[in-house]
Amino acid sequence: MPIRGTNHSPLVSDDAPCFTSLSDLDQWNAQPTHVRKLDGVLPYVPRRPAEGTSDAGLGGKLLVCHDYKGGYTESPTAPAYTFNFWGLCDSFIYFAHHRITVPPSGWTTAAHRHGVKMLGTIIFEHAESEADCLRLLVGPLPASLTGPAKSGTNTTLPVSPHYAQLLAELARQRGFDGYLLNVETALRGGPEQTRALTLWIAVLERELKRAVGKHAHVIWYDSVIVDGQLAWQDRLNSINLPFFLPSTAFFSNYTWRSHYPNATAQYLLSVDQSASSRQKELQDLYIGVDVWGRGSHGGGGFGLYKALSHVDPKSLGLSVALFGHAWTWESEQDKPGWSWKVWWEYERRLWLGPSKGGELVQVPDWTPREGELPCEHGPFVPISDFFLRRPPPNPADLPFFSSFSPGVGWSWFVRGVSVLHTEHGWTDLNKTTSIGDMVFPKPVLAWENGDRDEALPLATSEISMVDAWLGGSSLTVCISVPASDAEDAFFRCVWLPLQSLSVTPGKSYRMSVVLKTTGSVDVDVGASVKAFSAGLAEFDISHVPAPSGQAPLPEGWFEVVIDFKPLAALKRDVLSAAGLVIGFACEDPTEAAEFSVHVGALSVSANPPSPDNTIPQPRIIWADFAPDTPAHLFPGALTWGTGMSLGPVPTITLTSPEDPRPCWVIDDVLPGFLYFNVYVHAHTPEGVAVLPEQAIFIGTTGLDGRGNRFYLDLACIPPQIFGAKAVRFYVQGVTDTGRVLGWEDCAFVDVRKT
Repeated sequence: MPIRGTNHSPLVSDDAPCFTSLSDLDQWNAQPTHVRKLDGVLPYVPRRPAEGTSDAGLGGKLLVCHDYKGGYTESPTAPAYTFNFWGLCDSFIYFAHHRITVPPSGWTTAAHRHGVKMLGTIIFEHAESEADCLRLLVGPLPASLTGPAKSGTNTTLPVSPHYAQLLAELARQRGFDGYLLNVETALRGGPEQTRALTLWIAVLERELKRAVGKHAHVIWYDSVIVDGQLAWQDRLNSINLPFFLPSTAFFSNYTWRSHYPNATAQYLLSVDQSASSRQKELQDLYIGVDVWGRGSHGGGGFGLYKALSHVDPKSLGLSVALFGHAWTWESEQDKPGWSWKVWWEYERRLWLGPSKGGELVQVPDWTPREGELPCEHGPFVPISDFFLRRPPPNPADLPFFSSFSPGVGWSWFVRGVSVLHTEHGWTDLNKTTSIGDMVFPKPVLAWENGDRDEALPLATSEISMVDAWLGGSSLTVCISVPASDAEDAFFRCVWLPLQSLSVTPGKSYRMSVVLKTTGSVDVDVGASVKAFSAGLAEFDISHVPAPSGQAPLPEGWFEVVIDFKPLAALKRDVLSAAGLVIGFACEDPTEAAEFSVHVGALSVSANPPSPDNTIPQPRIIWADFAPDTPAHLFPGALTWGTGMSLGPVPTITLTSPEDPRPCWVIDDVLPGFLYFNVYVHAHTPEGVAVLPEQAIFIGTTGLDGRGNRFYLDLACIPPQIFGAKAVRFYVQGVTDTGRVLGWEDCAFVDVRKT
């Protein structure tokens, strides 16, 4: 939530982000306000299988476990670590050492936007958690004297569904998808307690699937064993197998020896699962790898690839659980010369490799532990080489939008105009979008009109924080054109892929790109879509002209819009690339030239089945403000209601009562919102409000998981507003395709001192 001011009230953030005990969870459950689901959290939308990949469905997956300084360090008034390689990731765990760690709503939205599942953490550590371990199974007990109506000889520890149901309800209410279960304390009840725990795990998974959906996960961490002792095995074997079987997946400890991953795979393959209703696969086994290198093969950091090569996700089929990946930030942030840009280069190198070909990446020294067989590893390999990159959800299921935001920034732009600039920066995971999964570590250009004999231009990419169309950043691609003496070198054309997509054959989509160009070269830019694999699909593409009378976009930006339809006789989606066709004219092609393309927004969404369909247009119907105390204007909660309108009523042209043509057809794809901008200005002494264009930007929604609410604390109110006797707040919507509502579709509320 980019927001004006600093030192904000906790009320601008998520409620009850974590629970230190099961008793705390019961107290939360007793509050009537917890029932309402957070409507500002984007629901999970799965990715679809797509033609054009080497994925046979058997390769290993990547789980990222985010353990950073105890969690909940993200601030709306400072840059912090954010994750931007969602296409490589299947699941993400927000980890901390509280009894129950709930993922912040912004992290959950960021994951779901890319088709990634978001999990919280349930953890029991040290002797003080033993009582809660037992309470987890039997549920809370009353203070009254109670017990079995009659004693029996075969009575064992009972299992109550109470906390399984409560934890499932918590996941439903907060919008996340399951839990990592980590029991790192001995269970004194021995096999009786551990057996009961496996039953409770099965109940938890059942309740999660009921409350959240079939995609819900329960992941067991390699910790206690069947006799109740805490004994990390670093692999799957017979003494931790019973915990894995009722779970969705298994997360091994990360201090394994080099032969353990293969032993884990072989062990699972030897297990007789013929009688199981939920047979486990190799990709359900997540082999832990610690980025900090604490006992991990290869020493962590830029030696991670040594551990990943033994897990071998693509060939062996095991999955990887990467633990503590914010190492790139936490280990470097206090060093001289550190900045977000320096970190981003460091982070990118670990995940994607260096941006310059032939650049050597320094690998830390590492010695195998005593008794471990030596193994040979070549030069550095980035994390991305071990996993298949998957596109975000099909735009027909979830409109795709990117403002190339890594979730941090120093300014905030609305339609190319900066409405807020800060020296301290901001973090808002809710604003995280794809950064363009095909332009880093460097863009890959191709000649648009077939092969040419001359060398391709060179291209570099970066996230720009100084200029944007929407949000806090944009994508800048710098293109260096070498000199050419070819006869037709006056005008050349290249294809620049930006973003992978999964699209459905025969379905029509609309793609919009907002961009600008800089440099001394004449540049003409168009939008296009191509299949990843040559010959897999052709595309019917048509240019969509701007509406008649539409004013030029501000600050030099312009928009290119196309409609496209994949043409292929395929049952599955087509893996495709959305990108730009860039034509450039050089006055003297024998001289080298440079120019840049700045991409501010990219959106792709499904078109209605027929052009005759009326598409509902989103709008804000009303706004309201409730101060915390009636005697003061601030602080308080600003709320609003949204709806849709259908535009002008068409002329009815029915020829008879038997005319088969309907008067109108309303499209059933309902529009949504990415976020809302909030503005304020004071009434004039005469009590007349000025125009909304002159209002002062306060902030955006997104930090508290609520869709139609913004908490106005004193810190975000501009100084010139404090003395006003009456103010007007404006709420401005930004749709899920990146369109900023015109002021005629927005709402205001007047607030006066009583």
